[in-house]
Amino acid sequence: MYKVQTVENVVEAKKEIEMFTSEGYTKDDIYVFAHDKHRSKHITEATNTESTGIKEQGILESMGNMFNSRGDELRSKMKSVGMNQAEADAYEEELDKGKLVIVASKEAKDNNAKPF
Repeated sequence: MYKVQTVENVVEAKKEIEMFTSEGYTKDDIYVFAHDKHRSKHITEATNTESTGIKEQGILESMGNMFNSRGDELRSKMKSVGMNQAEADAYEEELDKGKLVIVASKEAKDNNAKPF
């Protein structure tokens, strides 16, 4: 099971992250997505949340992202934390608008065959 929220900024992101942790998700279960890589890294560090990588996606998919557009990479990463293709497409459009997408997912840890 996973939950998703879209927010406008880091202040709102921190509130949603606090909400997810109060619902039993750990910081290791929470992922923050932003269209800009630097913004994504900064927010992940500032909120002490997880970044998606080989553990969530698997080595082949993770390496494949090096050759994908940022949109393709983000959709791939969102799918690795539990979203289907249509959801990943819709949330990637929100990222295109400058929003942040926060995902609380225990599925990413259970998805050892396709870690992100």
